Amino acid sequence: MAALPRLLCASSAALVVWGCIIYISEKEEKQSVLVMNQRVFHWGRCAWITAASRFLSHIFAHFSSTAFFLAGFCSAVCVEVPSETEAVQGTDMKLLCISCMKREEVTASTVVEWFYRPEGGKDEPIYEHRKMNHEFPSRFSGRIQWNGSKDMQDVSITVLNVTLNDSGIYTCNITREFEFEIHRPLFTSSRLIHLTVVEEAGEDFTSVISEIMMYILLVFLTLWLLIEMVYCYRKVSKAEEAAQENA
Repeated sequence: MAALPRLLCASSAALVVWGCIIYISEKEEKQSVLVMNQRVFHWGRCAWITAASRFLSHIFAHFSSTAFFLAGFCSAVCVEVPSETEAVQGTDMKLLCISCMKREEVTASTVVEWFYRPEGGKDEPIYEHRKMNHEFPSRFSGRIQWNGSKDMQDVSITVLNVTLNDSGIYTCNITREFEFEIHRPLFTSSRLIHLTVVEEAGEDFTSVISEIMMYILLVFLTLWLLIEMVYCYRKVSKAEEAAQENA
């Protein structure tokens, strides 16, 4: 998600450039229609470039509007996204635990239990949410913060100032009791998070390479269209000179 704003900015810049190119190409396309002896000659290559420019602009406009729509849509819809599994020493780490309700209109009471198990150890309770938040005495005392949502679909917690000793397996248990008129069924689910705490953050080369390739593609397409526009301009200029000489 971090690359989404930069991608939107790059696509917007490309839209501006291509908009200028479309304006120029349309102007040249009108000039490229020469009337000589009641015969109309049209430079098909310039018209094709204009169509390509329009097509690319529509593609990027559609992409930008779709990205903005998805950004707003995802903020309102519950999606069970897995948690990050790597944290940097000294930072705050959000342990993501999402359990979506398929029928949100049904009232339900939710109980959330968080456990921590070190390598080769046993599960020990560290946090519980049962109408009230309760933090168990542990190595995390004073370092756990509730980070869930009001509808109790997001029941995440944040571990403050993580240390290398916080590496291990975190378990998120969710128990829901639905309140129907006749019966009260129970629903249970569990999430496991294998957390690794490192001293320094490593670079995500995949995202870096994808962004570089995206910018290279935008620059290449823009330069290609500009070169084609120059070609069309020279072609039209020569045609106008030939028409004036023949006149």
